[in-house]
Amino acid sequence: MLTSLPEAAREAFRARVSGDPSGAPDWVRDIALVGTGPGWFEPDGVVWRVHGDLSTLVGGVAALLGQAAHPLALAGVQRHSAYREDPWKRLAGTARWLVVSTFGSEELAERESARVRGMHETVRGRVRGRPYSASDPVLLRWVHLAFTDAFLAAQQAVGRDLTARFGRGWPDVYVREWARSAERLGTTDLPASAAELAEALAAYRPQLAPVPDSMRAFVTAPPGLGTAERVFYRGLAGAAAHLVSPALAGCAGVPGRGRGGTTQVAVARAQLRGLRLALGDHSPSEEAARWRLGLGPAPAWTRETAA
Repeated sequence: MLTSLPEAAREAFRARVSGDPSGAPDWVRDIALVGTGPGWFEPDGVVWRVHGDLSTLVGGVAALLGQAAHPLALAGVQRHSAYREDPWKRLAGTARWLVVSTFGSEELAERESARVRGMHETVRGRVRGRPYSASDPVLLRWVHLAFTDAFLAAQQAVGRDLTARFGRGWPDVYVREWARSAERLGTTDLPASAAELAEALAAYRPQLAPVPDSMRAFVTAPPGLGTAERVFYRGLAGAAAHLVSPALAGCAGVPGRGRGGTTQVAVARAQLRGLRLALGDHSPSEEAARWRLGLGPAPAWTRETAA
């Protein structure tokens, strides 16, 4: 039974995603310890619920496939990160920005955005005569749009239904509120609704190019996975290929939304339902935030620290 998944397996999963053997690296602990009040987003609001859902595992794959369709964004990743040598370190870095911005206090979120802006300053170069910079507001906007679209699509397809709690307009709320994180990194002119998001992505089509086969293969089947992990990841990637925006799917080399995928989505939804039963309702990051705000018990690591 998945509900009796051994503790060692749960810890291994959290360590893989966080990049830390304990599953609670320093930046997760900072969510609990730095600052005292709410952060950029309302506790238990739409952004919390989307980013606290395991659908982000599917959304992350879809986001990478879509983002890679922009040649300048792709160059930044290929030339300035060790994603091939250590893909899980890069995953943990992306997860850090996501969860600290979502669950951290305002003080911590501002500190994290400053750290990321500093990293972006070093990512620059030229591709076939075209300059690129990770701190370019236009390129930042692209990365944010593809990310937001993918995570929204994943929540709608394989995540928990948020309509009963937030109403039918929750996708617009998510798009509008999550834009705050990108604004803190230095971009502007961001959509405030799901419809505006789709239009903004479609406007990038003339700038896009086919994603190299090697990159697509890497994203859909990264190295370093055990046998069981490969099977699980294959299910997530199969759904992600059917959730990429129609505006990007052709360049990404995947079917995209509206082109079948019923079976793949159903498989991923079942996988995540089982994983949720095994891991519990809240990630270590959300547990840390809830404790900081007086909304939940102390995380296990606080007891270890005290001892």
